[in-house]
Amino acid sequence: MNGFFSRRISSRNQYFISATIIILVALLCYLLSGVMGYRVAALVLLLTVSLLAVIFDILPVLFSALLSALIWDYFFIPPRFAIHVDNTEDAILLVMYFVIALISGVLTYKIRDMEKKLRLKEERSNSVKLYNTILNSLSHELRTPIAAIIGATDNLQTNFNLTDENKKQLVNEISKASLRLNQQVENLLNISRLESGHIQPKNDWCDVQELVYDIAKRVEENNISRRINVSINNNLPYCKLDKGMLDQILYNLLNNAAVHTGVESRIDISVMCHADLLKIIVEDNGQGFVNIPIKNVFRKLSRYDTDPNKGSGLGLSIVKGFTDALKGSIELKNKSAGGAEFTIWIPVQTEVLQSH
Repeated sequence: MNGFFSRRISSRNQYFISATIIILVALLCYLLSGVMGYRVAALVLLLTVSLLAVIFDILPVLFSALLSALIWDYFFIPPRFAIHVDNTEDAILLVMYFVIALISGVLTYKIRDMEKKLRLKEERSNSVKLYNTILNSLSHELRTPIAAIIGATDNLQTNFNLTDENKKQLVNEISKASLRLNQQVENLLNISRLESGHIQPKNDWCDVQELVYDIAKRVEENNISRRINVSINNNLPYCKLDKGMLDQILYNLLNNAAVHTGVESRIDISVMCHADLLKIIVEDNGQGFVNIPIKNVFRKLSRYDTDPNKGSGLGLSIVKGFTDALKGSIELKNKSAGGAEFTIWIPVQTEVLQSH
């Protein structure tokens, strides 16, 4: 808040606002002078100067301290309405008031300035840490598909004894690696969109059943050994939501399950709609999240306890971000029989016309 005011209010306006506040506080004290002594008024004005130092720059604060001292002398210290002090005690009090007001204002401003510098230093440190984390995480995830593309391409260009079947396999590897590389780039773009804070859903009517089957097919094509079991009520209505966001949510959940579970593990997705609430469950019977706390799973690039070089990547943080953008909620739990279960609820409008 401190930085907000000092940035948004010009220096001239800071002088004007400071003077106005000091005058208003002094007026209130003057109206109450019958029940409070002039020493109490001094304490109130000192407090006001200290509060102004929390908000404004140093020069307007020093101006406030000088103005408050003059006002206190002229309107409160006997004799009133004169820049004159009769006794030594009041003269010392006036000098002390001015000095304390200056010191209070300067120290408060210095503390605020120091806090600002420490905050900026911490933000830079966190930015560097996040940059290194992203670089370390993506260096492996990007290097793998790039290496596959380069290896397959080099093989096609230099090996003239390849059979048509070999060539077909190499082309398939290039295609799979390209899709994986494209997904990583999309994840980076999606994280940037989410962190910009300007992402807004563009709701339109969507056939969720068709979308789910399409995503399941795409994930299976990228992970040939995996099969996804889809369970959807044929009477599922059309839902009004952002299709692109839901696509990213489901793709990242299913792809995450396909990549991080064994070939023998089962992956299931079920979709149902209760009134105007779309419910989606994605589950598997793998190991579940045993190496990372559940509360950290949706954090960007969370690290495993057992291996700091491995973590949740960007996919699940994108799932959480887009679910929140759709005003939905997501819950994760480790199943007692083994595996993980994600449950998503998204409020939607439904169309009475059914998809099938």
